[in-house]
Order: sequence, then C-alpha cells, then structure tokens
Amino acid sequence: MTLQKLALFDLDHTLIPIDSDYAWGEFTIARGWTDPVEFKRQNDAFYAQYKAGTLDVRAYVRFATEAVRHQGATNSIAAHADFMRTVVQKAIQPQALELVEQHQRAGDVVIIVTATNEFVTRPIATAFGVEELIAVELERDPSQGGEGWFTGGIRGVPSFREGKVTRVSQWLQAHGLDWDTVHTTFYSDSINDLPLMEKATVAVATNPDDRLRAIATERQWRILNLFT
Repeated sequence: MTLQKLALFDLDHTLIPIDSDYAWGEFTIARGWTDPVEFKRQNDAFYAQYKAGTLDVRAYVRFATEAVRHQGATNSIAAHADFMRTVVQKAIQPQALELVEQHQRAGDVVIIVTATNEFVTRPIATAFGVEELIAVELERDPSQGGEGWFTGGIRGVPSFREGKVTRVSQWLQAHGLDWDTVHTTFYSDSINDLPLMEKATVAVATNPDDRLRAIATERQWRILNLFT
C-alpha cells in the first residue's frame, strides 16, 4: 500500500527565523496600541516561558490578542498587512521557500502546524503557498453586537505541545486518514514539539534549540540548519 505523504512544518524559528507572535507584539507596540513598558515586560516573560516549555497557552493568547480585540477587525487586518510587508516578507528566506516547494513538487501534502494563533499565521502560510494550516483557533463573539470578533479565548484544542498531535489527528480523521495510512515528516526547532516529533514517521530537528538538538543527536534524527 502506498502511503499518503505529509510534510508538517512548525513555523516560528523553523520556516522563518523569527517568532511571528512575538514580532507581532513588537509591531503593535510601535503602532502605539499597547503600553510599551508593560507589554514588553509581559511579552518577554511569556516568551521565556515558551522557550522553557512552561507556557500557559490560554493565558498567553488572552494577552497576545488584547490589542487586536480593542482595535477591531478593520484596523487589525490593515495593520497585519503592513506587518507582512515590513516584517514577515523580509524574514522569509529562499531556502525555506525551496524546502516547502520540494515537498509540494513531490506531491506531499504540506501543513503548517503552529502554536501561534490563526490571525497572525494565516497570511504567513499563504505567503509560503501553503493552504493547510493548523494553528491556535480563536474564539469569536457570536452575540448580537459582538461583531463576530475575537474574544481572547481559544476554540477547540490549542495546537501546542501534545495538542499538536491531537490537532493533526483531527485533521487526518477529517480527511479520511489515520496515522497508519500516512507517512509524516515533521520539521521543528522546539522542545515543545517533542510529542509530535515522536509521533511522526520522520522527525527533522530544524534550527533546533539546545535541548532538542541533544535529543535529536541521541536519537539520530536528522538535524537541518536551515538558517545560518
């Protein structure tokens, strides 16, 4: 039986050499949407927790989407387009685009699987030519007068740590597949993604942090230094 091949990519520090959520926070500071001192203090603290593997993702999403919730859809979407032009496009490197395109040319289904929320990451996935995105889905206010905009909550299972395995499993089920009928290659830089790396057929430690590099070396996983 020929297995369907999936190429799964983490986003931040894997396909792009920045943390898109952190960069978006810095971008909103520059636009005067947040108190620069307090926001930076909290943003830095959450980022340190993420790197340490101790992040409370629900608390972080409430914090990270606060400015967008206050600004509303029109201002936020326009600002994100500017963010793409001035920050993200400069961070997208040819070798990352080529890696994605290699898998696409081979007929693999390419999926970006990220712990960053869908508002920040959907346009980035589009810039890579990737339609399939598994990101943190944001709850919207369905009430009359709520305008259907974000509430600060997370809808469903957040695609973070073990949640990435759950969300990929849900994607497989929705497409009539399961782990036994696919060959999965997962690229990630982060120790937070160890659960999905262990679940994947092939794990590729990509620009790995020190802890992931040590594990990849011990387990003889491929190490890819995409950015030098």
